[in-house]
Amino acid sequence: MTLDRAVMTFAGFMILLSLALGTWVSGWWYLFTAFIGVNMIQASFTGFCPAAMILKKLGIKAGNAFE
Repeated sequence: MTLDRAVMTFAGFMILLSLALGTWVSGWWYLFTAFIGVNMIQASFTGFCPAAMILKKLGIKAGNAFE
């Protein structure tokens, strides 16, 4: 798995988790969903993604988007 796919998988998982928490725990969790979306938008423009940096340090090989 490349870094690009790992970041997308992680983001998708976090979105689904925050939606579930927003539904069953507290509506405040929807702010976390919004944060993830904003982070994905800024990463598409700047190439800076904290999740990609962490996953790269864990040994996942670089893809095309995050090097």
